[in-house]
Amino acid sequence: MSLSSELRDRAFRWIADDPDPDTRLELQRVLASAMAGDPAAVDDLTDRMTGTLTFGTAGLRGPVRAGPNGMNRAVVVRATAGVGEWLRTNGHGGGTVFVGRDARRGSAQFADAAAEVLTAAGFTVRTLPGPLPTPITAFLVRADHAVAGIQITASHNPPADNGYKLFVGNGAQIAPPDDRIIEAAIRGAPPAVSVPTAPGALPVSDADVDRYLDRVAGLPRGTARDLRIVLSPMHGVGGETAVEALRRSGFTDVRVVVEQAVPDPDFPTVTFPNPEEPGAADRLLALASEVDADLAVGLDPDADRCALGVRTPDGAWRMLRGDETGVLLGAHLLSTVDRITHPDPLVATTIVSSSMLKEIAAAHGARYDETLTGFKWLVRAGDGKGTGLIYAYEEAIGHCVDPDFVRDKDGISAAVLAADLAATLKAAGKTLLDALDELSVHHGLHLTGQIAIRVDELPRISRLMAALRADPPAELAGTPVQAENPGPDVLRLTGEGLRVVIRPSGTEPKLKAYLQIVEAVGDATGLGTAKTAAAERMSAVRSAVSELLTP
Repeated sequence: MSLSSELRDRAFRWIADDPDPDTRLELQRVLASAMAGDPAAVDDLTDRMTGTLTFGTAGLRGPVRAGPNGMNRAVVVRATAGVGEWLRTNGHGGGTVFVGRDARRGSAQFADAAAEVLTAAGFTVRTLPGPLPTPITAFLVRADHAVAGIQITASHNPPADNGYKLFVGNGAQIAPPDDRIIEAAIRGAPPAVSVPTAPGALPVSDADVDRYLDRVAGLPRGTARDLRIVLSPMHGVGGETAVEALRRSGFTDVRVVVEQAVPDPDFPTVTFPNPEEPGAADRLLALASEVDADLAVGLDPDADRCALGVRTPDGAWRMLRGDETGVLLGAHLLSTVDRITHPDPLVATTIVSSSMLKEIAAAHGARYDETLTGFKWLVRAGDGKGTGLIYAYEEAIGHCVDPDFVRDKDGISAAVLAADLAATLKAAGKTLLDALDELSVHHGLHLTGQIAIRVDELPRISRLMAALRADPPAELAGTPVQAENPGPDVLRLTGEGLRVVIRPSGTEPKLKAYLQIVEAVGDATGLGTAKTAAAERMSAVRSAVSELLTP
C-alpha cells in the first residue's frame, strides 16, 4: 500500500493541531517512514488516522498512541470539550465535576487535560488524590450531587490501552442517546490546540475518600469476622483501598499477592489483567492454598469488578463464576434487606446472566428485572430509574451491592459483602459452596458457562452475527430451540432447560456466547445426579455452540 496524498495531508493537519509535543513527534516519525515508502508505516498511519475513537456509553477506550484513533492528550481534550458542551446544553454549566484516574500509561496526563479543559469552561473541577478505584469517583459524584464524573481508566483491557469513562449526576454511567449527543459535540469541537485550558482544579481530600471507606465498612450484615482472606489487585489501583475497607469492616486477616500488589501499567504477571481470564488468578489461588485461607478475592485493575475464589471439598481452589458470586450476594442481600428502608426491593441482572436470581427474588417476595448487558441499563432497571434497587449484577464479575451510594459496579464493596457472607457461613460451619448447593436445591441447578472468541478483525464478528441472525439453528445438542433477538446484535436461543445468548463484547474484540443449563433437583439427595446431568449436557451444548461460531 502506498501513501496517499489525502492520508498524508490529514496526518499533517493532526500534527499541527496536537498540543502535546511527544505525540506530535511520534506521529511525525510514523509519517516520515510512510513517506519514505515503508509499507508497515503506511499501514500504521492508516490505522491511526482512519476514523476516531468513538464515544460510546462506556466512554472512550483504545490504544495509547498518537492520532485520532488512539488515546492521547489531543483526543482527551476534544472529548472533554464535547462533554462540557453537552453539560452546558443540559443546564449544568458551572457545576462540579470529579476527575479520577487509574495508574495506566498516560492516565495522569489525561486526567490533568480533562480537568484543565473543564476548568477553562467554567466548571468547578475536583481531582482525586492520585490513582484510585473507579467506584470512589462514582461515589463522590452521587454523594456530592456533582453534575458529572470522569474516570481515566481502561479497566481490565490489555496494557497498551487506556480509556475515559463518564458518570452523570446520579453517579450512573451515561445511557443512549446521550452518548450519540456527546459524540456529535466532540465532532463539533475545535482542534485540540484551540480548546481553552486553565489550571485551578481543586484536590479531593483524604477525608472525602474516607467517606467512601466508612460507607463500605457499614455494609456487613452479620457480626462474624473470623476469616482469612487473600487478595490480588491484579497490578491495579484497588489493593490499598480494598485492604483498608476490609480492615474498617473488621476483617484484619488479609494477605495480598505480593507480586501483584503495586500498581504497574505493564501488568507483568498476567497475559490479560482480568480475574476471569484463564491463568490470571493462579497466584491468588496458590497463595490461598499456601496460607490456608477461607476466601480469595481478585479485583480487576480499576477495582470495579470482583471475583471470588473458594476451596473445593477435595482441598483444591477454584474461582467462582460470576453467576455463582452473583446469586450468592443477591440471596444474602435479599435475606437481610431492611424492609423499612426498602419496602419494595428490586434486584436485577442481565439477559446473559443466570436466571436463578429471578427464582431467589420470587422466594423473597422481591421484584426482579432483566436488562441488556451493561450497568448503564442495570442501575436503571424496573422503571428506568432503578427505583428500589438493592442489588444488580452481571456475569462478568460486576456487582452493585450498594446502589443507594454507588450506582455502578464496585469490586471493593462486593469484596466486603462477600467476606461478610463467608464469615457468617463459616461461623455456622458452612462454606460458600454449601450455600450454592442450598440455592440449587431450592431453585434448581443453574449451570452457566461462556465461550469467547477473540478476533483480530472486528468485521468478522459482524459477519458471524449477521449469518446467525439470518439462519439460526433449530436445535442444539439434540434439543429443539427457538431464536429471538432481545436487543441489537443479540441472538438468544432457548429450549427445554437450555439457553444460549450470543453477542459481541462491548469492550473487547470478542464474540461471546453465554450458556445456561437448568436441572431440577427435588431435594438434597438428588443434587449429585443433577450436577452430573447438567455437566454432561453443558459439554454437549458447548461443543455445538463452538462449532456454530467457527464455521
